[in-house]
Amino acid sequence: MRSRNLNALVVITGALVALPFAQAVTTVIPANSFSSYSTFETYWNYLYPWGSDHNGSARMKGRNAYTISGEFSAPVARGTWPAFWLTVTVLIDSILIILTDFYSCKGVNSWPPEVDIGEWKGTSDNWFNTFNTSSIVRSDLVSWPSDLSFHSIKAVLTAQPNNADVKIEFYMDNVLRATQYGQNFVGQPLWLIVNLQMEGSSGSPGPTGTTMYKVRNIAITRTGS
Repeated sequence: MRSRNLNALVVITGALVALPFAQAVTTVIPANSFSSYSTFETYWNYLYPWGSDHNGSARMKGRNAYTISGEFSAPVARGTWPAFWLTVTVLIDSILIILTDFYSCKGVNSWPPEVDIGEWKGTSDNWFNTFNTSSIVRSDLVSWPSDLSFHSIKAVLTAQPNNADVKIEFYMDNVLRATQYGQNFVGQPLWLIVNLQMEGSSGSPGPTGTTMYKVRNIAITRTGS
């Protein structure tokens, strides 16, 4: 059985563009976006952008220079598959929450790009992943405590001088753990998704009791105009 609890998404419209110099920081999603239902629904939407079902594949999107962070109590038992990730998908006005000015975007119907900031697949490891194609994938595994304590993860996405590629720096508990590169990610619109699935890539059978995936203080800031 595959269950999906906490399916939240947000779209960052616009394109990652190379920055010639440091610019002002803009808060795209504040850290208190989970503080009430009204605040939550200002910044987030329910379910996946393609509906309530998901076939197990992943996708992505982005802009100038983004910092995406949050704190997570993630289950790591076999059969649990929580995630915190960016993916491209079809833009459908009725289910988008527009957070920034709209730029011309390319590849909105294609996959990849995808960036997995947090992905736990039934073991005590977090997977930092970048999909350049379905077969060209960079993965770095970082040990994750199994005691369900909260830990922070962060990704800093920075457009490169060639105006095509994006450097992605992954942090856990404010320590840089991995650096990866997304090829031709500039100009891609991205959804940020928080979700919990069961079984699939995390193995089976899954837990028979209640599984909790707890998230707090998710924030996005953007550097650039």
